[in-house]
Amino acid sequence: MSASNSSEVQLFLLIGIPGLEHAHIWISIPICLMYLVAIMGNSTILFIIRTEPSLHEPMYYFLALLAISDLGLSFSSLPTMLRIFLFNSMGISPNACFAQEFFIHGFTVMESSMLLAMSLDRFLAIHNPLRYSSLLTSDRVAKMCLILAIRSILLVLPFPFTLRRLKYCQKNLLSHSYCLHQDTMKLACSDNKINVIYGFFVALCTMLDLALFFLSYMLILKTVLSIASLAERLRALNTCVSHICAVLIFYVPIITLAAMHRFAKHKSPLVVILVADIFLLFPPLMNPIVYCVKTRQIREKVLGKLFNPCKR
Repeated sequence: MSASNSSEVQLFLLIGIPGLEHAHIWISIPICLMYLVAIMGNSTILFIIRTEPSLHEPMYYFLALLAISDLGLSFSSLPTMLRIFLFNSMGISPNACFAQEFFIHGFTVMESSMLLAMSLDRFLAIHNPLRYSSLLTSDRVAKMCLILAIRSILLVLPFPFTLRRLKYCQKNLLSHSYCLHQDTMKLACSDNKINVIYGFFVALCTMLDLALFFLSYMLILKTVLSIASLAERLRALNTCVSHICAVLIFYVPIITLAAMHRFAKHKSPLVVILVADIFLLFPPLMNPIVYCVKTRQIREKVLGKLFNPCKR
């Protein structure tokens, strides 16, 4: 996979797993299964929330948008991942690459925003349970979700335009199985200072979500510790377990990948690729499983649909 000798690169080259090209067809089997489980799991969550009136509450509205974000991440990366591992097709046009990174980053920011909104939901439910329903009305939840969705789009909207203005002269080999902003801009032979600065700004916004998440859980912990009954404390904390798991599943790979791109000088390409694939595959795969296992209402409705499909 040599770089183009022309004055400007016409095709970017994605990468599978270095050294295991001969096994790509076998690697594609678990990857396809993971995508299938992720798509079916998140679609099931959406269907259950849509069809069950008892789940028409703020917590489940946020969970539905989290499932939409996970589906968006899955469908954004699915085409290139399958092309590489099933057909060994590495090439992608610059415009297709810019479009893919827009959707991947957009749904990533949206997922981060939904996790933050869910932490606010848990804080209000534990801190002020009597006023919870009056504070988080359906109209307020809808407005909050709309604002967060618009924020996600506006934050990443400049990415494809700033990448398109750059010139790509010789280097055309990307370091993942899909396009990312920080990966693509490094191939440019023109000045990419604007991309670096704006990319850092978007990363800071995502880290701000994480900081606010920690703040909300410090307030939750303070509220829980003020509860006299140990059983009530455990019950309150148990409502947060699935959300904490979702945050860890999402943020640990993304922080690790960002740190590798910015600070690791002698990073292993294999490790970077594996972490990047985990970043995209694990949240959509694990979130439905975590919420079905740890959230009784979701679990009961899913099992009810599976074993009593005709029951209303």
